[in-house]
Amino acid sequence: MDSLADLESRAGREAPAFGARAHILCDNLVRIFKPEGATGVEVVALQGLDLLIGEGELVAIVGASGSGKSTLLNVLSGLDVPTAGLARVAGVDLLSMTPRDRLRFRRFVVGFIWQQTARNLLPYLTARENVALPMRLAGGTARRERRARAGELLELIGVADCADRRPGELSGGQQQRVAVAVALANSPQVILADEPTGELDSETSDTVFGALRHANRELGVTTVIVTHDPLVSEQVDRTIGIRDGRTSSETVRRTSSDGGVIAEEYAVLDRAGRLQLPREFTSALSMEHRVRLELERDHIGVWPDTRGDESND
Repeated sequence: MDSLADLESRAGREAPAFGARAHILCDNLVRIFKPEGATGVEVVALQGLDLLIGEGELVAIVGASGSGKSTLLNVLSGLDVPTAGLARVAGVDLLSMTPRDRLRFRRFVVGFIWQQTARNLLPYLTARENVALPMRLAGGTARRERRARAGELLELIGVADCADRRPGELSGGQQQRVAVAVALANSPQVILADEPTGELDSETSDTVFGALRHANRELGVTTVIVTHDPLVSEQVDRTIGIRDGRTSSETVRRTSSDGGVIAEEYAVLDRAGRLQLPREFTSALSMEHRVRLELERDHIGVWPDTRGDESND
């Protein structure tokens, strides 16, 4: 018969590591930077953030300005280097990359879409040439192959008729859809989009997001979108909320038996056991500074501190 020590040892060996199967993993991720021109001032943009995203997921990240969502996207894309913690994308450790590794990561592993169309496309190239350019920079493909793949991607995204037009001849929505094709050019495993519909009207935004969703489903590429657009955040597998540099909430969507969509909202419990309660909840119950916890059989009760500061008298 196994001893208690044997059982504990076996459990430790059999337990999977945190995020072992995740395509994107952040574990206690920290990013601290000094604003340009500020002396002695440091900003903690990410404060021990945890995040797990599975392969092929379509995820939106939302949060107020300054919450850390754009910093997170910059870290995941290899544009920024984390200060501490763990960040891994498609099996690549983002903290240990050399500059050469980082360039290869951004060229082959991730595709990035900016909010500003001018940052996505070169104005003097046609849509087809813009899509072919990342393949040309990567090398290894003939001109005919690059041209053929560019045409396939433009057709997939629904802008094949724009192949021979330059960005100045395209609408904002067409430019962003071409930008999606550019991001897919080198067959990345992950697509990251920073407010891709931020400068577009609602109808055009829906068209651009439809292109992202179609690419996600057809190619199986993991897609992460930072957005303020509620229409976008409501059409993804999961919406992840960030507050004060940490993941705070998740909305998970699933299809019911009758074909409808069921959305379930959760608070996020991080690896340190921290839980961010919604401000409207804590305000309604005047919860400040500290709360009482009670462990019940199937839940944890959280109660306001009705004694106030009596213990400090």
